[in-house]
Amino acid sequence: MTVPSTPTAPLPGAPFVSYRDGQLMVEGVLLSDLAHRHGTPLFVYSKAAILAALAAYQRGLAGRQALICYAMKANSSLAILKLLADAGCGFDIVSAGELERALAVGATPSQIVFSGVGKTRQEMRRALEAGVGCFNIESLAELDVLSEVAVSVGALAPISIRVNPNVDARTHPYISTGLKGNKFGIAHEQALAAYRHAARLPGLRVVGIDCHIGSQITEAAPYLEAMERVLDLVTAIEAAGIPIQHIDFGGGLGIDYNGDTPPAADALWRQLLARLDARGFGDRRILLEPGRSLVGNAGVCVTEVLFLKPGEQKNFCIVDAAMNDLPRPALYEAFHRIVPLTESGGANDAVTYDVVGPVCESGDWLGRDRALKVQAGDRLAVLSAGAYCMSMASNYNTRPRAAEVLVDGDSARLVREREAVQDLWRGESV
Repeated sequence: MTVPSTPTAPLPGAPFVSYRDGQLMVEGVLLSDLAHRHGTPLFVYSKAAILAALAAYQRGLAGRQALICYAMKANSSLAILKLLADAGCGFDIVSAGELERALAVGATPSQIVFSGVGKTRQEMRRALEAGVGCFNIESLAELDVLSEVAVSVGALAPISIRVNPNVDARTHPYISTGLKGNKFGIAHEQALAAYRHAARLPGLRVVGIDCHIGSQITEAAPYLEAMERVLDLVTAIEAAGIPIQHIDFGGGLGIDYNGDTPPAADALWRQLLARLDARGFGDRRILLEPGRSLVGNAGVCVTEVLFLKPGEQKNFCIVDAAMNDLPRPALYEAFHRIVPLTESGGANDAVTYDVVGPVCESGDWLGRDRALKVQAGDRLAVLSAGAYCMSMASNYNTRPRAAEVLVDGDSARLVREREAVQDLWRGESV
């Protein structure tokens, strides 16, 4: 492939995506070449962007006892998991399937934490057999069941209790997890009693405390408030004779989707660690579970314009990517920047479109009221598509899931083949 000459500045929210000679590139690779080779819809990820995002956390935690456990629900593609494992990450999982994915890329079991409100007995047994580092427990009933399972297999389950601190993360209600009305965790007021109960149960070993208040958080104040409440609890729990070896502060740091300005991970953690030191907990082992902030801005979804459909109230740009490929707009009315693969020059003759997909739902839209200068056959890039897109993709309308490509400098490799239609009914019978 021919590499154009001088790059423009990276696009907002896409640190390794830029135009060169009017053509959109991820790192040193033309997106148009990838679309021609692999078809569309197509997810493309920047290795450099992922490692740069991780490096910010590593800088912020330098010199501390800390383990960064990637929350793989954000994007569980094996190539990305392998990249992060090789860079020193552990993993935060929420199912036995995610456990198997992590093990498949060589993850160290003791660096895996098992979260989630509804672990089955079978999942608990498999995680104990694998030797996961910690179970993040979310209810008293789960404590009792894990104790029974651990005793039945002759194991000692390391546990942390996820505390719900009733802190408003100031994010979308569907991705807020730290309020009293959310399903996650044990209420702050009941946490001490829950720890006392856990300490009495056979088959369990208390090792930590956990807190995660939401996702796409764009300011430091909710983290500081949650930290204060968790540290108050650690003091009370240890006063009751139950030592806490690690403090797990979860993840949730936001990314730039549409001019969002979350704090940089290193700056955020310098601020949080200063408060941790001031409270006398600076020597504690720290666990973090970032997901979106590691991979979200590293990905783009390339899609082709199928038809332009003018209307009395709306103009529609119909593309071949849909809500089954990019579910966030349909789920959360989320914003993703959408840009052409070829720069169109001035915007004087641009038309305002709703960018929509082929799925038979009015909720199948990728962007509303976007000024675009396009025609059928042009290709667009949906930015910030590295998190909660492919991992939440479906086969609705019997649509095969997209292919995925990982870019490293001026080279690119296919890391997931596009599904064939016949793949979709494997295992079914007439």
